[in-house]
Amino acid sequence: MKYILAKKLEMTQIWQGDNVVPVTRVQAGPCVITQIKTLDKDGYDAVQIGFGEKKEKNIKKPQLKKLEIGNWKLKIQPRYYREFRITPMDYANGLRQGTPKDMQKNLNTNLKVGDVIDVSAFEAGDAIKVTGISKGKGFQGVVKRHGFHGQDKTHGNKDQLRMPGSIGATGPAHVFKGQKMPGRMGGDRVTVSNLKIIEVDKENNILLIKGAVPGARNGLLRITHNS
Repeated sequence: MKYILAKKLEMTQIWQGDNVVPVTRVQAGPCVITQIKTLDKDGYDAVQIGFGEKKEKNIKKPQLKKLEIGNWKLKIQPRYYREFRITPMDYANGLRQGTPKDMQKNLNTNLKVGDVIDVSAFEAGDAIKVTGISKGKGFQGVVKRHGFHGQDKTHGNKDQLRMPGSIGATGPAHVFKGQKMPGRMGGDRVTVSNLKIIEVDKENNILLIKGAVPGARNGLLRITHNS
């Protein structure tokens, strides 16, 4: 399984032959492995990685202590921490041999706290899925929030163009749960699948992803291999 944390930079376009392809530039990594969780100790298997930079004076002491494992200590304190679940088949890197416990031992030997993950894990043409927080739109009406078409502008209608209309029948005498109404829009966790990597810049840790990804500029993204 391929996974990394990234920061959305900007959208641009590149030429491929005679076609213009819209792409999103993201800074993917470098990320450092800060913790390895196992089924025996934690109840599930996962890898925790850190991304970004944060000044040491702005980090709480318990968090600093967490980053000290034996004589090892991170040179750069990460700003973000995220977990990626690991399946038994990920332990063996695709090898379908041995029991899950054997594969778990393989995981513990292949992945170590302090290892760095960068864009070299990805290649051009890989299919990925990207998760981020969508742009917040604030309080919006039903036309923008739910795509209502609106009402007639003429034929006896007045000041009702963007209003939702009826929100329920007289009989029940209440509004049913889930009724589409005005409210807060955006700021949700959104995942877009089957995005394609167009280019990998290993020197600068930059990925060019075809199309748009969720969120605003400088937003945090989770990038995983599309299973």
